[in-house]
Parts: sequence; structure tokens; C-alpha cells
Amino acid sequence: MEDQYLEIAIKASFKAAKEVMSIYEAGDFDVEMKSDHSPLTIADKTAHTIIKKELEKTGIPILSEEGKHLSYEERKHWDKLWIVDPIDGTKEFIKKSGEFTINIALIEQQKPVLGVVYAPALEFLYWGGQSGSYKLTGVRNFKEFEFKLDSRKKLPLTHKNKAFVIAASKSHLTNTTKDFINQKRASYADVEIISKGSSLKICMVAEGIVDCYPRFGTTMEWDTAAGHAVCANAQAEIEDLNQVPLLYNKKDLRNADFLCNSKNNFKVTN
Repeated sequence: MEDQYLEIAIKASFKAAKEVMSIYEAGDFDVEMKSDHSPLTIADKTAHTIIKKELEKTGIPILSEEGKHLSYEERKHWDKLWIVDPIDGTKEFIKKSGEFTINIALIEQQKPVLGVVYAPALEFLYWGGQSGSYKLTGVRNFKEFEFKLDSRKKLPLTHKNKAFVIAASKSHLTNTTKDFINQKRASYADVEIISKGSSLKICMVAEGIVDCYPRFGTTMEWDTAAGHAVCANAQAEIEDLNQVPLLYNKKDLRNADFLCNSKNNFKVTN
């Protein structure tokens, strides 16, 4: 059944990406501001509509950033659900940095069991499930995915970075994050900072390029769920500051402050 759900999620991400990239490349779109002051474009709405239509085929309820958010009294009875961020990194989409993703996760008993993160402008596809986590590059549709599947890379990859590498948000670099970075500089002989948008930061931890991604500040469940599934099957973890893994479909859909860590850290300390 996992393979069937994975295929549906990947196909949904490609279908949404086709329309999203048409809007992205045309570059002529209005930007609205939502009640939380985050930006919204026609691409977010279009991606939501396409993904919702595809995932509805499974009969599993859907929680999407751009969809109707049902009350916890209704959601608490869901032992399984899809969590979707139609475009994660809308600010990067607007700036045309390419660092935005389409995130689709399947949650069971509040834990991510399957996740797809697709960066259409970069043509990076990450996915994770019980059979492991993988990365495939240079894919724009499901036909290319099937053709290139044998060249997928199982995560984590082997990297020989001597530095302790920290991923930081391009749009949300807080003073607390700066303090965290300084603490690591006091602990490790060499610390490198990589700034990226969207859930690419989480995927880079799963990939092994990055040792740690600290996030102090508001994020929502749809920001992390898909990447969390990729990490969970790639020797990485996302935990709150009490070292408790993030849970999903909570009454409050906001995440706690968290650290996304690789379990393969053998870097030189001071």
C-alpha cells in the first residue's frame, strides 16, 4: 500500500509543479498577504487544488496550508491523514531564487510515515518511507521519474565535510539562531553556515550535506511533515528542545522550536 500512496503523492507533486512552473516562469502574478502576514500567490492556490484532487482518490483526509482547517474535534479522530504545503517557501518563489518546494506527507498515529519533497525549479525530488529515503535529480514528470529511478541515490549520502555544517533560513534568521551558531563555533573547530529556503534545509540534513538545522520561531506542521518523513528514514531526526520528536495533527498546528540533526556527526571538536 505504501508504494501506491507514494506513487499518488509523487504524481500529485509533478502535476502541481507543471502549473506552478508556468506561473513562476511567466512572472506575472499578484501577491496577497494572509492574516499571519505570510505571502500567498495564485501558484499556492493552484497547487493546492491540483494536489487535493489527486490525494482525494485515496479517501484519506487532507490537511493543507491553503485548505479549510477543520476543528480539532473533527481532526482528532483521524488516525491517518495527508499533510500538504502546496508551496513551501513562497517568499523564495516570489524572489525567484528557485528554493521552494511542494511538500506532501502521510501521517499515521501522529507520525510521518511517508513524505515527498519536490523542488521543481531545481528539479530535485526527495522522498522517504519504510523502504528508505532517496533523492533523484533532473526530473520534471512521472515518466522521467520512472525512466531515471535506477539512478536514485539512497540517503544519507557520503560526504567528507570537515566542518560542522549548519543550515539557516534565508527569511527567518533570529537572534536565538545566531546564538546557537555561536555556541557551535565554540564547540567545533570549523563551522560552516548554509542559507537555504523552504524545507530544502531539512532534506539537506537527510542527505548528509548538513549536520544540523535549528529552527527557533513559528513553523507549522505542513512546513516540516514531508521533510520529517525523509529524515526519519535517512538517519536523521527532528526533535523539540526536550529531544521529543515532533508530532502531527495536534490541537495546535504550530510546531515547537526544533533541531533537525544528522545522526552521523563525527566532526572535530575544539
